[in-house]
Amino acid sequence: MNVDELNIEIIRQLRNGRKSFDEIAKELSITPNTVRTRAKRLMAEGILDIIGVIDPEKIDNHFLVIMGVKLKNMNLVKKAQDFRKLRGVISVGVVTGQFDLILTVLLNNEFGLLEFMAKEVSKVSDVLSTETFIVYKNYGIKIPYTL
Repeated sequence: MNVDELNIEIIRQLRNGRKSFDEIAKELSITPNTVRTRAKRLMAEGILDIIGVIDPEKIDNHFLVIMGVKLKNMNLVKKAQDFRKLRGVISVGVVTGQFDLILTVLLNNEFGLLEFMAKEVSKVSDVLSTETFIVYKNYGIKIPYTL
């Protein structure tokens, strides 16, 4: 799908997920049907999701972790998919540099780092090592609730 300037502008307008298609259409001087059709197509193509997100700092006893993962083999896409299925995992990226994968993970006091490592990461074979970065303060990170 070609993501043209109008699609980008509709996506920008949908940053406020509660904004109606009618309001967006009025602001962009197009019809509500155009907004609706394009938004549905962007969602069908997997380009756009309209979801609720949270600021993890504003929910007591929740925290964000970034984890670098080194693998024993180069089956990166399969391992990324395996990690994506784990409880608490928000996203997985195949990256360059000292790690093979970078995970973004939401944890809390009931399901913390120890539980994540022992109960979830242990499910994935061929993990050589991990390095964990606890996010003490974030600026603008909004995430879907995954716990």
